[in-house]
Amino acid sequence: MYIKDMIERFAREEDGIALTEYLILLGLLVGGVIAAVTTAGGNLSTVWTGWGTWWTTAVDAPA
Repeated sequence: MYIKDMIERFAREEDGIALTEYLILLGLLVGGVIAAVTTAGGNLSTVWTGWGTWWTTAVDAPA
């Protein structure tokens, strides 16, 4: 019964509602970041590799 009372108290208090809202927003933000990285990940890898290749072949170390 203690857990049931604790959950009911959590649902009645405004702090519980605000925490729930923040957790939902955090979940949406994390999902958006994962989707963006997944979508752009392949392209970013290709660009980064090309830039690294250019950097090692075209730029000489200072003498």
